[in-house]
Amino acid sequence: MKILIVQDYLRSGGTERQSVLLANAFAAAGHNVTLVTFRPGGPLAPTVSPHVTHRALQRFDTRLDWFSPGLIRHIERQPPDIILLMGRMANCYGQGIIKETRDRWPRIAVIGTMRTGKNLPWLFRFSLRHVHHVVANSHAAKLNLQQKLRLPGEKITVIPNSLVFPGRILARDADLRRQHGADRRTCVLLDVAMFRPEKNQRELIAIAAGLPADFNWQLWLAGDGPARRGCEHLASSLGVDAKVKFLGLVRDPTPLYAAADVAVHASRSESLSNFLIEAQAHGLPAVAYAAQGIDECMLPGETGAVIPRDDQEAFRRAIRQFAAPDPARSERARAFARTTFDPHRQVQAYLDLFADLTHS
Repeated sequence: MKILIVQDYLRSGGTERQSVLLANAFAAAGHNVTLVTFRPGGPLAPTVSPHVTHRALQRFDTRLDWFSPGLIRHIERQPPDIILLMGRMANCYGQGIIKETRDRWPRIAVIGTMRTGKNLPWLFRFSLRHVHHVVANSHAAKLNLQQKLRLPGEKITVIPNSLVFPGRILARDADLRRQHGADRRTCVLLDVAMFRPEKNQRELIAIAAGLPADFNWQLWLAGDGPARRGCEHLASSLGVDAKVKFLGLVRDPTPLYAAADVAVHASRSESLSNFLIEAQAHGLPAVAYAAQGIDECMLPGETGAVIPRDDQEAFRRAIRQFAAPDPARSERARAFARTTFDPHRQVQAYLDLFADLTHS
C-alpha cells in the first residue's frame, strides 16, 4: 500500500510520537510510506526512519501550524491508497482533501483521528463528519464522537496508542536519583508531558507542596513548553523549588522511569495518556486526575488510582498509598501496559483497517 501520514509539526507531543512510530512501522512492514508535515524540522524529525519519505510543505519554518502550502498538489503528484490525518491541524483538512481528490482518485481512503480531549475546532468537527473513517485512541473518545458529533459507531474504530518506549526491567537508577538529591527514602514523583496549560503541572506542584511534612518527596517534571516558566515561579512562591526538578525535554524518558517511584498526572485534557501507559510498562504505579480515557490507561485500584478532578487531598492520599514498593503490583502494571498497548498489535490493527477500506 501507498500510505500518506499528515502531521503539522514533529514537536515532542504524544500524537507526534505516534505519527513517527506508525510511519516507521508501516515502512518496516514493506509499505510505501510518506510522512508529510506542514512545518520543517522539529525535535522528533531525527527519529523518522530512512525508509520513510519525509516531506515538509513549508520551505522554511513559518511557525504556523495550520499553514500547509501545496498539500493537495503533493497528493495529486503521488496519489496514495490511504491518507491518515494525525493531530488537530491535519484533521481540519480532511473534508478539503476529499473534495479535491474524489473525482480523479475516488478510491483514496481518508482517515481522520480522534486523539485529544480538547474542544475541537469547527473545521475539525466538520471534517470528521466527511472523512471515510475515524480512528479513536480510546473507547471514551469514540463515545464522545458518537454523542457530540452523532457519528455512527460503525464509522469509528478504536485503536489505542502504542508503547513508544517499551517497558524494560531496569535496576533502580540510584545514580540519577543522587544527581537530583534524592536518597533511598525519597519518594520521587514523575510527570512527563509538554508544558501546556491543559497538562496542568501547576496542580501537581500544589499537590506536592501540600504533602505532610514527614513525607520525603521530590517532583520531577520532564518536558518543555509555554507553561513551564509559570510553573517555575509557582514552585518558588510555594517554597518548594528545591524539591521540584524541571528536567526539560527528555527524548527517551526510560531512565526517569527507572529512577522514579510514582507516576503522577493532573491533565485536564486527554484522550489516552502515553505517559501513564509507558510509566506502567516500566512498573510504576500511576495516580491521575479523571479525564477522558484516563481509566483506560490503568487498572484502577490495582496499578493506580483515578482521582476526581480537583480533589487534591484524595490525590495526596493516593500518592502515599502507592509510594511503598510492591513488586507484585509493579508486575501487574507491566503486564497490563505491555499487553494492552503492544505496538505490533496496534500497527497490525491499522494495517487491517487500511486493507478493509481499500478493498471495500
